[in-house]
Amino acid sequence: MSRFLATLLESATGPDRDLRGMTTGEPHEPVRRSWAEVHREARAAADALRRPGEADEPALPFGGAIGVLAGEPASIAPVAQAVWLCGGSVTMLHQPTPRTDLAEWAADTVATLKMIDASLVLLGPPFDALAPVLTEQGIPFRTLDSLAGDAEAFTASAEVADEHDTALLQLTSGSTATPKAVRITHANLHANITAMVAASELDVATDRMVSWLPLFHDMGMVGFLTVPMTVGLDLVTVTPADFLGRPRLWAELISRYGGTVTAAPNFAYAVLARQLARVDDGELDLSSLRIALNGAEPVDPDAVEAFTTAGARFGLRPESVLCAYGMAETALGVAFAPVHTGLVVDRVDAESLEAHRRATPAGSAPARAFPELGPPLPGIEVRVVGPGGRELGPREVGALHLRGEAVTPGYLTVEGPVSTQDGAGWFDTGDEGYLTPGGAVVVCGRTKDVIIMGGRNIYPTDIERAAGAADGVRAGNTVAVRIAAGQGRHRESFAVAVEAKAVDDAEAVKAVRDEVIRRVVSAVGVRPAEVAVLAPGSLPKTPSGKVRRAATADLLSTRG
Repeated sequence: MSRFLATLLESATGPDRDLRGMTTGEPHEPVRRSWAEVHREARAAADALRRPGEADEPALPFGGAIGVLAGEPASIAPVAQAVWLCGGSVTMLHQPTPRTDLAEWAADTVATLKMIDASLVLLGPPFDALAPVLTEQGIPFRTLDSLAGDAEAFTASAEVADEHDTALLQLTSGSTATPKAVRITHANLHANITAMVAASELDVATDRMVSWLPLFHDMGMVGFLTVPMTVGLDLVTVTPADFLGRPRLWAELISRYGGTVTAAPNFAYAVLARQLARVDDGELDLSSLRIALNGAEPVDPDAVEAFTTAGARFGLRPESVLCAYGMAETALGVAFAPVHTGLVVDRVDAESLEAHRRATPAGSAPARAFPELGPPLPGIEVRVVGPGGRELGPREVGALHLRGEAVTPGYLTVEGPVSTQDGAGWFDTGDEGYLTPGGAVVVCGRTKDVIIMGGRNIYPTDIERAAGAADGVRAGNTVAVRIAAGQGRHRESFAVAVEAKAVDDAEAVKAVRDEVIRRVVSAVGVRPAEVAVLAPGSLPKTPSGKVRRAATADLLSTRG
């Protein structure tokens, strides 16, 4: 039996089934449906999926993998639930953007679907127009509007899946040309949802989630669709396009609906801070917000301070900020800072960190500032490992390893399945960091991205934060990349790429470049070998919006 499905069915059919649900369609045509109504739609879709469609579209074989390509949360929620009720697994496919080369996207999607051995794709708005592309590529699909079955003819049961069956195949945020999917079992999902609900002190009677996060990313799909649908929390959700087109909408929805829980990557809080600075007093009320989770990318203390300062006029409490560490390999969460404590920054001695890999409290020495990401979630163990596999103590910097019921058993890759755990169940995250004496997790950066200069270990995030503070640089659009020694270079170095609007103005570009250099030198004491000022939209990013350092390095090398 699947405990995940048992919890979902209890929320959908219990005595309070009509009290809470999801609101979609903002800001133009808001529609609220209870989780019981969503469940009824899911049963109807599940009934349709059991049989071939009218145009001989394939039925869903028991336990089959399904790719979902749709943009609206209102459509995705019942369809994802329907797949689970049929014993299948859900893969949210990467969505093409207006700048996407559709031929390239189709080839990547075919590779992904072959990798997961997909039975079919469920296609919904606004991507219906891609049907001919799927047909041309020989990809079987069914449109969401064709899943009009009989809800009464389908009996939902948690017995349809076992704990070790696959619930989600979450595509990682790497290159879509070399896909990799994290296999999340029903047990993984239940364990992580239960732990996150406990750590964030979620209350189904009083909390209301507000989100614009993409559902093809784990923070959106798991944290702000699957969690509220499973435990029966109120949810107000719009699409990323709604937020990017008008970032202020995010705050307006929190104000209008009395939102208590939201989440976003760090860059979005920086964007919202600038928006709030332009809003008149009294236009918004953010006093209801008790959790503003900051995760999915490195947390910048300056961006957090800008957000809480700008929001204070509207009742935002600084203690609402909850810094978190997560990854698809645990379904979503790894560590949450304690609720109601706000941002806690660990200031460590820069020389000790860079030369000796020890996070010694800074005192009056030059410092590096890292947010404390809180203790591991219930059921997850975190250890720090040094050279030779030695387990390190508090404040010693090394590789972060995880163990627990939420940790994925493996990846699916184009070469086949790959295990993620060693013989003792430990998973190497690829991140470097340390534990504080109080047990909080601190992440310094990705092991593969560390820049070594003069015996110092310099983390790209420190460089990127400094560069991002330069006037004219677009928030969340800075990348620092390692340049290896060789080819005329006597030592390792680094380059910085930033996006700015005035790229056609030579004087403006020079001003941005000079300020980036000044801020980087001031922050880390080393001058970048190159600073590239690029037009908006130039930096390579993953489908979920994260910058891609390796692809940026390739871009800079081709620029000469």
